[in-house]
Amino acid sequence: MSISAVTALLLLSGTPPTAADVAPDNPTEIQSQRLAGDPLPPLVVPTIEQTPSPSPLPSSSPVATEPSSGEPPVETPGAPNEIVVTARGDAPPGDPLQAINIESYRAVQAIDSALVGPIAMGYQSIVPEPVRDGVGNALRNLTEPVNFLNYLLQFKIGKAAETLGRFAINTTFGVGGLFDVAKKKPFNLPYRRNGFANTLGFYGVEPGPFFYLPLFGATTLRDMAGNGLDMLVLPTAIGKPFNRPAYAVPTTVVRALNDRIERDAEIERLQNESIDPYVEVRTLYLEMRRREIDALKGTVPSLPAAPPAETTSLPADAPIDPALPVVGAPVDIATPPADDRPPP
Repeated sequence: MSISAVTALLLLSGTPPTAADVAPDNPTEIQSQRLAGDPLPPLVVPTIEQTPSPSPLPSSSPVATEPSSGEPPVETPGAPNEIVVTARGDAPPGDPLQAINIESYRAVQAIDSALVGPIAMGYQSIVPEPVRDGVGNALRNLTEPVNFLNYLLQFKIGKAAETLGRFAINTTFGVGGLFDVAKKKPFNLPYRRNGFANTLGFYGVEPGPFFYLPLFGATTLRDMAGNGLDMLVLPTAIGKPFNRPAYAVPTTVVRALNDRIERDAEIERLQNESIDPYVEVRTLYLEMRRREIDALKGTVPSLPAAPPAETTSLPADAPIDPALPVVGAPVDIATPPADDRPPP
Protein backbone atom coordinates (compact mmCIF):
# COMPACT_ATOMS: atom_id res chain seq x y z
CA MET A 1 0.00 0.00 0.00
CA SER A 2 1.04 3.58 -0.51
CA ILE A 3 1.93 6.03 2.25
CA SER A 4 -1.32 7.98 1.82
CA ALA A 5 -3.44 4.82 2.24
CA VAL A 6 -1.66 3.86 5.46
CA THR A 7 -2.16 7.39 6.85
CA ALA A 8 -5.93 7.28 6.10
CA LEU A 9 -6.39 3.93 7.89
CA LEU A 10 -4.59 5.19 10.98
CA LEU A 11 -6.77 8.31 11.11
CA LEU A 12 -9.97 6.23 10.87
CA SER A 13 -8.77 3.95 13.66
CA GLY A 14 -8.03 6.93 15.93
CA THR A 15 -4.31 6.20 16.19
CA PRO A 16 -2.16 9.29 15.51
CA PRO A 17 0.33 8.78 12.74
CA THR A 18 3.99 8.56 13.64
CA ALA A 19 6.52 11.10 12.51
CA ALA A 20 7.99 8.62 10.06
CA ASP A 21 4.58 8.20 8.36
CA VAL A 22 3.95 11.92 7.82
CA ALA A 23 5.74 13.86 5.14
CA PRO A 24 7.60 16.96 6.38
CA ASP A 25 6.00 20.36 5.85
CA ASN A 26 9.05 21.74 3.99
CA PRO A 27 9.22 20.16 0.52
CA THR A 28 12.98 20.78 0.30
CA GLU A 29 13.51 18.38 3.17
CA ILE A 30 11.58 15.42 1.68
CA GLN A 31 13.61 12.25 1.80
CA SER A 32 13.19 9.37 -0.53
CA GLN A 33 11.14 6.60 1.02
CA ARG A 34 10.29 3.19 -0.30
CA LEU A 35 8.19 0.60 1.54
CA ALA A 36 8.44 -3.10 0.92
CA GLY A 37 6.44 -4.03 -2.12
CA ASP A 38 5.88 -0.38 -3.15
CA PRO A 39 6.34 -0.19 -6.96
CA LEU A 40 6.97 3.56 -7.05
CA PRO A 41 10.55 4.78 -7.36
CA PRO A 42 11.95 6.99 -4.61
CA LEU A 43 11.06 10.70 -4.86
CA VAL A 44 14.06 12.98 -5.31
CA VAL A 45 13.67 16.74 -4.67
CA PRO A 46 16.70 18.77 -5.75
CA THR A 47 17.90 21.58 -3.48
CA ILE A 48 18.93 24.82 -5.16
CA GLU A 49 22.07 26.25 -3.62
CA GLN A 50 22.65 29.97 -3.94
CA THR A 51 26.30 31.01 -3.87
CA PRO A 52 27.17 34.56 -2.89
CA SER A 53 28.52 36.76 -5.66
CA PRO A 54 32.24 37.47 -5.44
CA SER A 55 33.35 40.80 -4.08
CA PRO A 56 34.02 43.35 -6.84
CA LEU A 57 37.54 44.16 -7.85
CA PRO A 58 38.89 47.67 -7.30
CA SER A 59 37.65 50.03 -9.95
CA SER A 60 41.15 51.29 -10.68
CA SER A 61 42.28 48.03 -12.28
CA PRO A 62 41.09 47.08 -15.78
CA VAL A 63 39.00 43.93 -15.73
CA ALA A 64 37.31 41.81 -18.35
CA THR A 65 33.59 41.23 -17.89
CA GLU A 66 31.66 38.35 -19.42
CA PRO A 67 28.27 39.46 -20.83
CA SER A 68 25.35 37.10 -20.36
CA SER A 69 24.44 37.22 -24.05
CA GLY A 70 27.51 35.23 -25.06
CA GLU A 71 29.34 38.21 -26.53
CA PRO A 72 33.13 38.47 -26.13
CA PRO A 73 34.26 39.88 -22.79
CA VAL A 74 34.85 43.62 -22.61
CA GLU A 75 37.91 45.14 -21.02
CA THR A 76 37.32 48.37 -19.18
CA PRO A 77 39.71 51.23 -19.95
CA GLY A 78 42.69 51.67 -17.69
CA ALA A 79 44.30 54.83 -16.41
CA PRO A 80 44.53 57.85 -18.77
CA ASN A 81 48.30 57.38 -19.20
CA GLU A 82 47.86 53.83 -20.41
CA ILE A 83 47.08 52.43 -23.83
CA VAL A 84 45.08 49.26 -24.17
CA VAL A 85 46.53 47.02 -26.86
CA THR A 86 43.46 45.41 -28.40
CA ALA A 87 43.28 42.02 -30.01
CA ARG A 88 44.62 41.60 -33.51
CA GLY A 89 41.40 40.24 -35.00
CA ASP A 90 40.40 41.69 -38.36
CA ALA A 91 42.46 44.45 -39.94
CA PRO A 92 41.52 47.82 -38.37
CA PRO A 93 40.73 50.80 -40.62
CA GLY A 94 44.19 52.29 -40.08
CA ASP A 95 45.98 49.06 -41.06
CA PRO A 96 44.25 47.66 -44.16
CA LEU A 97 47.38 45.68 -45.13
CA GLN A 98 47.71 44.04 -41.73
CA ALA A 99 48.41 40.54 -43.10
CA ILE A 100 51.25 41.83 -45.32
CA ASN A 101 52.62 44.03 -42.54
CA ILE A 102 52.72 41.08 -40.14
CA GLU A 103 54.74 39.01 -42.62
CA SER A 104 57.06 41.98 -43.20
CA TYR A 105 57.48 42.39 -39.43
CA ARG A 106 58.34 38.71 -39.01
CA ALA A 107 60.87 38.85 -41.86
CA VAL A 108 62.52 41.98 -40.45
CA GLN A 109 62.76 40.44 -36.98
CA ALA A 110 64.27 37.26 -38.42
CA ILE A 111 66.91 39.27 -40.31
CA ASP A 112 67.56 41.38 -37.22
CA SER A 113 68.12 38.31 -35.03
CA ALA A 114 70.40 36.64 -37.56
CA LEU A 115 72.33 39.61 -38.98
CA VAL A 116 71.59 43.20 -37.94
CA GLY A 117 71.54 42.63 -34.18
CA PRO A 118 74.88 40.76 -34.03
CA ILE A 119 76.54 43.36 -36.30
CA ALA A 120 75.23 46.22 -34.12
CA MET A 121 76.46 44.53 -30.94
CA GLY A 122 79.83 43.91 -32.56
CA TYR A 123 80.02 47.56 -33.65
CA GLN A 124 79.20 48.59 -30.08
CA SER A 125 81.94 46.39 -28.60
CA ILE A 126 84.62 47.44 -31.09
CA VAL A 127 83.98 51.19 -31.46
CA PRO A 128 84.41 53.17 -28.21
CA GLU A 129 81.36 55.02 -26.97
CA PRO A 130 82.89 58.53 -27.32
CA VAL A 131 83.60 57.83 -30.98
CA ARG A 132 80.08 56.52 -31.57
CA ASP A 133 78.60 59.54 -29.81
CA GLY A 134 80.74 61.94 -31.82
CA VAL A 135 79.75 60.42 -35.16
CA GLY A 136 76.11 60.37 -34.07
CA ASN A 137 76.28 64.05 -33.04
CA ALA A 138 77.81 65.03 -36.39
CA LEU A 139 75.11 63.19 -38.36
CA ARG A 140 72.37 64.68 -36.18
CA ASN A 141 73.82 68.16 -36.67
CA LEU A 142 73.29 67.73 -40.42
CA THR A 143 69.54 67.40 -39.81
CA GLU A 144 69.32 70.89 -38.26
CA PRO A 145 68.70 72.65 -41.62
CA VAL A 146 65.64 70.41 -42.12
CA ASN A 147 64.44 71.19 -38.59
CA PHE A 148 64.94 74.91 -39.19
CA LEU A 149 63.05 74.88 -42.49
CA ASN A 150 60.06 73.07 -41.03
CA TYR A 151 59.83 75.39 -38.03
CA LEU A 152 59.62 78.24 -40.52
CA LEU A 153 56.87 76.45 -42.43
CA GLN A 154 54.99 75.99 -39.15
CA PHE A 155 55.42 79.73 -38.34
CA LYS A 156 57.37 78.95 -35.16
CA ILE A 157 59.92 81.70 -35.66
CA GLY A 158 61.43 81.47 -32.18
CA LYS A 159 62.12 77.75 -32.47
CA ALA A 160 63.50 78.26 -35.97
CA ALA A 161 65.96 80.86 -34.63
CA GLU A 162 67.04 78.55 -31.79
CA THR A 163 67.58 75.70 -34.24
CA LEU A 164 69.67 77.88 -36.52
CA GLY A 165 71.71 79.01 -33.50
CA ARG A 166 72.30 75.39 -32.47
CA PHE A 167 73.54 74.55 -35.93
CA ALA A 168 75.94 77.49 -36.00
CA ILE A 169 77.33 76.84 -32.50
CA ASN A 170 77.86 73.10 -32.96
CA THR A 171 79.30 73.49 -36.45
CA THR A 172 81.92 75.97 -35.21
CA PHE A 173 82.62 75.39 -31.52
CA GLY A 174 81.57 71.75 -31.71
CA VAL A 175 84.06 70.89 -34.47
CA GLY A 176 81.55 70.19 -37.22
CA GLY A 177 78.98 68.86 -34.78
CA LEU A 178 81.16 66.16 -33.19
CA PHE A 179 80.40 67.72 -29.80
CA ASP A 180 76.96 68.98 -28.81
CA VAL A 181 78.15 72.24 -27.23
CA ALA A 182 74.85 74.07 -27.78
CA LYS A 183 72.88 71.97 -25.29
CA LYS A 184 75.20 72.94 -22.42
CA LYS A 185 75.55 76.16 -20.50
CA PRO A 186 75.51 79.03 -21.29
CA PHE A 187 73.55 78.24 -24.49
CA ASN A 188 71.02 75.67 -23.19
CA LEU A 189 69.65 74.88 -26.65
CA PRO A 190 68.37 71.27 -26.72
CA TYR A 191 67.97 69.34 -29.93
CA ARG A 192 64.41 69.43 -31.25
CA ARG A 193 63.58 67.05 -34.06
CA ASN A 194 61.25 68.25 -36.81
CA GLY A 195 60.49 67.34 -40.39
CA PHE A 196 58.05 67.50 -43.27
CA ALA A 197 55.98 64.66 -41.82
CA ASN A 198 55.33 66.89 -38.80
CA THR A 199 54.52 69.82 -41.04
CA LEU A 200 51.99 67.76 -43.00
CA GLY A 201 50.37 66.67 -39.74
CA PHE A 202 50.47 70.25 -38.43
CA TYR A 203 48.33 71.35 -41.37
CA GLY A 204 45.81 68.56 -40.91
CA VAL A 205 47.03 65.80 -43.22
CA GLU A 206 45.86 62.46 -41.80
CA PRO A 207 48.39 59.66 -41.17
CA GLY A 208 46.89 57.35 -43.78
CA PRO A 209 47.45 53.59 -43.74
CA PHE A 210 50.03 52.04 -41.46
CA PHE A 211 53.00 50.15 -42.92
CA TYR A 212 55.82 48.07 -41.51
CA LEU A 213 58.58 48.11 -44.10
CA PRO A 214 62.16 46.84 -44.30
CA LEU A 215 64.73 49.60 -43.63
CA PHE A 216 61.94 51.98 -42.50
CA GLY A 217 60.19 49.94 -39.82
CA ALA A 218 56.88 51.28 -38.51
CA THR A 219 55.55 54.21 -40.53
CA THR A 220 52.48 55.65 -42.22
CA LEU A 221 51.82 56.98 -45.70
CA ARG A 222 52.13 60.57 -44.44
CA ASP A 223 55.36 59.87 -42.57
CA MET A 224 56.89 58.06 -45.55
CA ALA A 225 56.21 61.05 -47.79
CA GLY A 226 57.53 63.51 -45.21
CA ASN A 227 60.70 61.53 -44.48
CA GLY A 228 61.36 61.23 -48.21
CA LEU A 229 61.26 65.02 -48.49
CA ASP A 230 63.64 65.33 -45.53
CA MET A 231 66.19 63.15 -47.30
CA LEU A 232 66.06 65.33 -50.42
CA VAL A 233 66.81 68.68 -48.75
CA LEU A 234 70.60 68.49 -48.48
CA PRO A 235 71.25 66.69 -51.80
CA THR A 236 69.02 69.19 -53.61
CA ALA A 237 70.07 72.37 -51.84
CA ILE A 238 73.82 71.69 -51.48
CA GLY A 239 74.65 68.84 -53.85
CA LYS A 240 78.06 67.23 -53.34
CA PRO A 241 78.86 65.19 -51.31
CA PHE A 242 75.32 64.65 -50.04
CA ASN A 243 74.07 63.43 -53.41
CA ARG A 244 76.83 60.80 -53.75
CA PRO A 245 76.41 57.13 -52.82
CA ALA A 246 79.87 57.27 -51.22
CA TYR A 247 78.34 59.55 -48.56
CA ALA A 248 74.78 58.25 -48.40
CA VAL A 249 75.57 54.54 -47.92
CA PRO A 250 78.02 54.70 -44.98
CA THR A 251 76.11 57.42 -43.14
CA THR A 252 72.88 55.45 -43.50
CA VAL A 253 74.58 52.32 -42.15
CA VAL A 254 76.06 54.18 -39.17
CA ARG A 255 72.68 55.76 -38.36
CA ALA A 256 71.01 52.36 -38.53
CA LEU A 257 73.61 50.75 -36.25
CA ASN A 258 73.37 53.55 -33.67
CA ASP A 259 69.60 53.34 -33.73
CA ARG A 260 69.72 49.55 -33.33
CA ILE A 261 72.00 49.87 -30.29
CA GLU A 262 69.65 52.39 -28.66
CA ARG A 263 66.61 50.18 -29.26
CA ASP A 264 68.20 46.91 -28.16
CA ALA A 265 66.49 46.82 -24.75
CA GLU A 266 63.08 47.58 -26.27
CA ILE A 267 63.49 44.93 -28.97
CA GLU A 268 64.45 42.33 -26.38
CA ARG A 269 61.42 43.24 -24.24
CA LEU A 270 59.06 42.85 -27.18
CA GLN A 271 60.50 39.46 -28.09
CA ASN A 272 60.45 38.08 -24.55
CA GLU A 273 57.46 39.73 -22.86
CA SER A 274 54.94 40.99 -25.40
CA ILE A 275 52.09 38.64 -26.28
CA ASP A 276 51.62 40.25 -29.71
CA PRO A 277 54.71 42.35 -30.60
CA TYR A 278 53.34 43.56 -33.94
CA VAL A 279 50.15 45.01 -32.45
CA GLU A 280 52.13 46.66 -29.66
CA VAL A 281 54.61 48.23 -32.09
CA ARG A 282 51.77 49.58 -34.22
CA THR A 283 49.84 50.95 -31.25
CA LEU A 284 52.83 52.65 -29.67
CA TYR A 285 54.00 54.18 -32.94
CA LEU A 286 50.64 55.64 -33.91
CA GLU A 287 50.04 57.02 -30.43
CA MET A 288 53.52 58.55 -30.25
CA ARG A 289 53.05 60.29 -33.59
CA ARG A 290 49.60 61.55 -32.59
CA ARG A 291 51.03 63.11 -29.43
CA GLU A 292 53.90 64.73 -31.33
CA ILE A 293 51.53 66.37 -33.80
CA ASP A 294 49.24 67.49 -30.97
CA ALA A 295 52.24 69.05 -29.22
CA LEU A 296 53.11 71.00 -32.37
CA LYS A 297 49.55 72.27 -32.60
CA GLY A 298 49.52 73.12 -28.93
CA THR A 299 46.40 71.06 -28.33
CA VAL A 300 45.80 68.56 -25.57
CA PRO A 301 42.78 66.51 -26.67
CA SER A 302 40.64 64.78 -24.11
CA LEU A 303 41.35 61.07 -23.78
CA PRO A 304 38.39 59.07 -25.10
CA ALA A 305 37.23 55.91 -23.46
CA ALA A 306 39.13 52.92 -24.74
CA PRO A 307 37.21 50.81 -27.28
CA PRO A 308 36.10 47.35 -26.27
CA ALA A 309 38.94 44.87 -26.52
CA GLU A 310 38.27 41.40 -27.84
CA THR A 311 39.96 38.85 -25.64
CA THR A 312 40.74 35.21 -26.04
CA SER A 313 41.42 33.06 -22.99
CA LEU A 314 44.29 30.63 -23.38
CA PRO A 315 45.08 27.62 -21.18
CA ALA A 316 47.89 28.22 -18.72
CA ASP A 317 50.11 25.66 -20.44
CA ALA A 318 49.28 26.69 -24.00
CA PRO A 319 52.24 27.91 -26.09
CA ILE A 320 52.12 31.57 -27.11
CA ASP A 321 51.75 32.14 -30.82
CA PRO A 322 52.01 35.72 -32.18
CA ALA A 323 49.38 34.83 -34.80
CA LEU A 324 46.69 34.25 -32.15
CA PRO A 325 44.21 37.10 -31.59
CA VAL A 326 45.01 37.93 -28.00
CA VAL A 327 44.97 41.02 -25.86
CA GLY A 328 47.96 42.40 -24.05
CA ALA A 329 48.08 44.27 -20.80
CA PRO A 330 47.74 48.05 -20.84
CA VAL A 331 50.98 49.61 -22.02
CA ASP A 332 52.38 52.88 -20.79
CA ILE A 333 53.51 55.30 -23.47
CA ALA A 334 57.00 56.47 -22.66
CA THR A 335 57.31 60.24 -22.97
CA PRO A 336 60.17 61.08 -25.36
CA PRO A 337 63.13 63.00 -23.92
CA ALA A 338 62.95 66.76 -23.91
CA ASP A 339 65.57 66.92 -26.65
CA ASP A 340 63.37 64.96 -29.04
CA ARG A 341 59.93 66.37 -28.22
CA PRO A 342 58.55 68.96 -30.66
CA PRO A 343 57.63 72.16 -28.83
CA PRO A 344 54.03 73.32 -28.46
